[in-house]
Amino acid sequence: MQSQRNRSILILGLLFFIFGFITWLGSVLIPYLRIACQLNNFASYLVAFSFYIAYMLMALPAAGVLRMTGYRRGMALGLLIMAVGSCLFIPAAFLRSYPLFLTGLFIQGSGLALLQTASNPYVAIIGPLETAARRIGIMGVCNGIAGVVAPLILGAVVLKDADSLKVAIARSSPAVRTQLLQHLANRVVMPYGLILLALLAISLLVYFSRLPEPGVGPSDEPAEGVISERASIFQYPYLLLGAFTLFLYVGVEVISGDTIISYGSSQGIPLASARFFTSATLSCMLLGYLLGIVLIPKYLSQTSVLKFSGLLGIALVCLALSTRGYLSVAFIALLGLANAMVWPSIWPLAIRGLGKFTPLGASLLIVAVGGGAFLPLAYGRLADVVSPHLAYLLLLPCYACIWYYATAGHKIGLAI
Repeated sequence: MQSQRNRSILILGLLFFIFGFITWLGSVLIPYLRIACQLNNFASYLVAFSFYIAYMLMALPAAGVLRMTGYRRGMALGLLIMAVGSCLFIPAAFLRSYPLFLTGLFIQGSGLALLQTASNPYVAIIGPLETAARRIGIMGVCNGIAGVVAPLILGAVVLKDADSLKVAIARSSPAVRTQLLQHLANRVVMPYGLILLALLAISLLVYFSRLPEPGVGPSDEPAEGVISERASIFQYPYLLLGAFTLFLYVGVEVISGDTIISYGSSQGIPLASARFFTSATLSCMLLGYLLGIVLIPKYLSQTSVLKFSGLLGIALVCLALSTRGYLSVAFIALLGLANAMVWPSIWPLAIRGLGKFTPLGASLLIVAVGGGAFLPLAYGRLADVVSPHLAYLLLLPCYACIWYYATAGHKIGLAI
């Protein structure tokens, strides 16, 4: 039993690495496509919108797909869908078509919605509920490692000499400008071709693996103090509040990772240096995951960590708003530390005691990933209207809501 669980965790760890790798490429694609397709802030953040809106639209249908295919084949199908989205980047580059890039991102997000709908509840129910945050934290380490290396790899390819290229584009004639922009657009062909092949190979690996179908786990059993017989998912307010909190959390996580390169550039930092900033954010998040694995539940409870995360996020945003340059960027990068254990802590708190509603509850939490679509877009609009610096004010009420859920929100509707 234990060896089977370990094999399952190993496969899931690989999948979470894929989640992180594909997801955090957006942090490089935003400044890259802003140059290649000549966009403003708001338009460039449609990269995040197109990717994350797929979660909101596809998570509930994904639950239906999983009922038909099962978890293993559903995961393999999700990887194939992601491969299709990656494939679209090749003609999008040759045509320098921003809508086609966005379509590819939406399809990638749709595949990830299917994968995450299957994998997140699986990790939560594969063992004791009180250690669920620790297991999800281990998955977060896999995700975080991928998030660190992905922007470095893609940034080294597509943002190479970006500062001098921006100057050349601005000073050149229309004909030469078109050639330079096309040359820049073509830089994504090779990396996304390799991503396409990797996704196809991993899809086959998962399909032919012995990953078992999860049965009823601890989170499927009625928790103490929970009404076991409820007629609707809407009779679990702690789940609904958890989904709303996750919506806000994913938004701030995406903002802290995907905006930091452009924010650094707006602070006068060359892109040659700024392209490393997302990896700094993800390194802080990785540190947070490792601390969570060590501290939960032996030294700290899931709710204690969640309270601290909300307060730390508020403090770091205030420090970023009160400083400039590299120091302000450093405080935004440190948000990765505040963000790390929010997702692992909210999940087990939100789906406990749902019984037969557990799959639907998990899908609802995946829908909440749509926060990564709307909040970065709101940030981009504020950045255009006010400034990229003051636009981070948007994060303060979000972290306050995370603190509230940890303090009181997760208890609402829990007791009979």
